[in-house]
Amino acid sequence: MIDPTKLKVCALSNQASPDTSFREEVAESLQRAPWLFVSILTHLCAVLIFLLMPTTKTLKQSVQVAMVAPEEDVVFEEFTPPEEIPTDEDIECDFDLTTKAIHEVESNQDSLLDTPSEVVATLTSTAWSKPLGLGGGGGGLSGGGLRKRGKTPHKTEITIARGLSWLAAHQDEDGKWDADSFMKHDTNGTPCDGAGNPVHDVGVTGLALLAFLGDGNTLRQGQYRDNVKQAVWWLRSQQQDNGLFGTSATNDFIYDHAIAALAMVEAFGLSNSKIIKKNAQAGIHYLEAHRNPYGVWRYQPRSSDADSSITGWAVMAYKSAREFGIDVNQQALNHTLTWFDQATDTSGRCGYSEKGGLSSRLAGNHATRFPPSKGEAMTAVSLMSRFMIGQDPDEEPRMVAAADLVLARPPIWDEKTGTIDHYYWYYATYALYQIGGRHWRQWSKALTPAVVKSQRTDGSFDGSWDPAGVWGEDGGRVYSTATLVLTLEAYYRISRVFVR
Repeated sequence: MIDPTKLKVCALSNQASPDTSFREEVAESLQRAPWLFVSILTHLCAVLIFLLMPTTKTLKQSVQVAMVAPEEDVVFEEFTPPEEIPTDEDIECDFDLTTKAIHEVESNQDSLLDTPSEVVATLTSTAWSKPLGLGGGGGGLSGGGLRKRGKTPHKTEITIARGLSWLAAHQDEDGKWDADSFMKHDTNGTPCDGAGNPVHDVGVTGLALLAFLGDGNTLRQGQYRDNVKQAVWWLRSQQQDNGLFGTSATNDFIYDHAIAALAMVEAFGLSNSKIIKKNAQAGIHYLEAHRNPYGVWRYQPRSSDADSSITGWAVMAYKSAREFGIDVNQQALNHTLTWFDQATDTSGRCGYSEKGGLSSRLAGNHATRFPPSKGEAMTAVSLMSRFMIGQDPDEEPRMVAAADLVLARPPIWDEKTGTIDHYYWYYATYALYQIGGRHWRQWSKALTPAVVKSQRTDGSFDGSWDPAGVWGEDGGRVYSTATLVLTLEAYYRISRVFVR
């Protein structure tokens, strides 16, 4: 809620971020110097007026917070775009602010669990980049997750809040999420299990950062502003001179980089921070340098091979970067359409590395434990990517066919039959929300038993999800929790591209 007094305060933090150079801080301060003088002059005038007032009178200020209640309880599949939210034009300094998020107006509630609210996207349903809200607004893929308080908290919102709380409690002091040793933070009770592969710290940190950004937390504002800030600085410290986040020591390092690059782009765009723009741009530049110059992406740089999975992450990073004013190669996005057309058969199924093929699995019994036929992960990736690039399902029949295939494989949490695939559910939820209608209604209803009801509620596990899915052993509990929080944020993190 916005305070009716519209009193804006911009206070600089006394603690500089560890990787921010003195020159960067001075440059940022000089750019905002006029606002500093205006602020000083305003405060001097206020002091003079106060001193001239009669001493027998007491200055009283009545602050009222308007509580907007929805006409009915929030449902997962139906949302109304908000009216335009005034931009806080007085905030000109970078991320070291003490201003509060719109949903953090002073109240008696201490957390989202006690705060009934209606969640709405910050973008209109017909445009991607309309800057709204504090500190940069809702371009890109993270819509900002603005909340309007309502009558009752929706169960999905409560689930998201608990997931973010668990993630915040398991972040290291340096800002990263430790894929295999996060349980060191469980000092009371039974420590969590579910360790992932330590080589994926960059990737899981990117996913966790995206989860916080998707709920409206930025470098400037939000309940988890400090968590966002620390994660950004850690990722920044992991970036190489060529723009790569992390190292190329593993075969699948490009996944970690693409996710981290997307997270850095979103952090830059939603916070409007000039200091990290160069990091976001460098991350996109590395993706472009890695891409096959005549095609799309594969594990190794400039490979003549291609796969739909990593291409999907790159498409999202490019799309968000373009909306936030970061340079991207439009021709690369055109190549992705060519690839997805080549990889899609007449039924609408998109293959991983060949036309109409199934999703990939690791060597050994991985495919037996998690049969690829139980899901349509690559079909969901291609469908979402087509939306990102701007294809309309009313004009592209393969999109509707793909949506039908995905809907026929709804989310089911069943460890015995190997149907759990957090990665698939993430892409499918975003894709079917975009297409809307019966596809979204039926899919969203299946998410409640599969995702909401499977969240842990006990001890140190409270708010997390077991890494029981296809890629859980690689990403671990941090991966599963961050990915499913992002999945549940789909209906307000990104607005619909097309009104159908």
